[in-house]
Amino acid sequence: MNKIHDHPPLPRRAFLRAAATLAAFPAIIPASALGQAGRPAPSGRIQCAIIGLGDRGSQHTNALLSTAGAQVVAVCDPYRNKAEHWKKRVEDHYAKAAGGAYQGCVACQDFREIVARPDVDAVFIAAPEFWHALISIAAMRAGKDVYCEKALSLTVAEGRAVCDAVRRHDRIFQIGTQQRSERGFRVACELARNGYLGEVHTVNVSVPGGRSLPVPKPAAVPPELDYDLWLGPAPWTPYCEGKCTYNWYFIFDYCAGWIQSWGVHHIDIALWGMPSLMASTLDLEGTANFPTEGLANTSINWNVTCTPPKGPKLVFTDDKTSGKHGVRFIGDKGWVHVVRGGITAGPEELLELKLKPSDQHLQVSNNHHLDFLESVKTRRDPVAPVEAGHAATTLTLAADIATRLQRKVTWDWAAERFVNDDAANALLSRAMRSPWAL
Repeated sequence: MNKIHDHPPLPRRAFLRAAATLAAFPAIIPASALGQAGRPAPSGRIQCAIIGLGDRGSQHTNALLSTAGAQVVAVCDPYRNKAEHWKKRVEDHYAKAAGGAYQGCVACQDFREIVARPDVDAVFIAAPEFWHALISIAAMRAGKDVYCEKALSLTVAEGRAVCDAVRRHDRIFQIGTQQRSERGFRVACELARNGYLGEVHTVNVSVPGGRSLPVPKPAAVPPELDYDLWLGPAPWTPYCEGKCTYNWYFIFDYCAGWIQSWGVHHIDIALWGMPSLMASTLDLEGTANFPTEGLANTSINWNVTCTPPKGPKLVFTDDKTSGKHGVRFIGDKGWVHVVRGGITAGPEELLELKLKPSDQHLQVSNNHHLDFLESVKTRRDPVAPVEAGHAATTLTLAADIATRLQRKVTWDWAAERFVNDDAANALLSRAMRSPWAL
């Protein structure tokens, strides 16, 4: 089990800002603040904070603003202008609902100010991958429930630390693999698990491939960005344009690329439908193409075969290599192929099939945010629990390691190690820039 060390202390100025804000903002807002009769008082709502306000964080914020059972009370991003923008958006939304003024949302750059707030019940983490474990563990240590974007972690070791923290602090944790809340993916998995395809022998997973990026040009750090905080545990490198927005997905210091961050979505469905893939060990072998110059250094194309001692093999590729995006379960009596918004099968009658009471019925969710909020209220497991997120993230990272080593590796699910392979095991964790540590 990983030992979790204390994070760097909250700077004194940041602590004083947080304390001053708390003094000015009551933990329970009067019911009249939203001015809608018959709706729960804000004190009965789940008070949420958003950490990371890029594309995904913005989507989470908008979703929560339209959710009756939640209230956004804080937003956070190392880009000060993003935090201030979303503070205004949130306050304008609630002011319109109340028919008057509203100033109940806090904006900050440092996530530690968020986790220090007693009025925050749950955090939605949409920071880059390399931040997921540190922020998640800090939030749970402070008693918050967590919705964390995929992938769960930058490394396998970090993912295990998050899983351990969920148990240690008895928190609700939902991973943002929202395909579990789409009916087509659930149906495909139920067909595979219940034998309606016959004996499944192959699972094909194909996701968008990576990309190359130009050679970076040095640039001054924008005044609105706390660049040292953005880097956090990652190695220090000079700032350059584009690195701290979308392009970080393809820079290995921050993410393993689309093989990890997109791959985790469909790999999660493959494991949901065929849990036997996690029964003992997997041999992974494959190839990948990487950029030869420029800012990106994660795989562009890959083709990895994952073979257990018995049961179906999993073939994991980018969709240009395979020519067909999605997840396909192939059995000796039929197949089913699922993508976002669509499902096909052969024979077609499989899609009309009704499960028997004795069949395995997977947990039903039609909205990933609402599923998480319901779990926060009832303390039941969410549809995408932390261990599922860890397993899917682990398999994408194992596939990436196999391509980087350019040879076969054998993954042991129980040990969470590669079998007799020091070189591969050395890639299961990474050093963090001081003073950050797990």
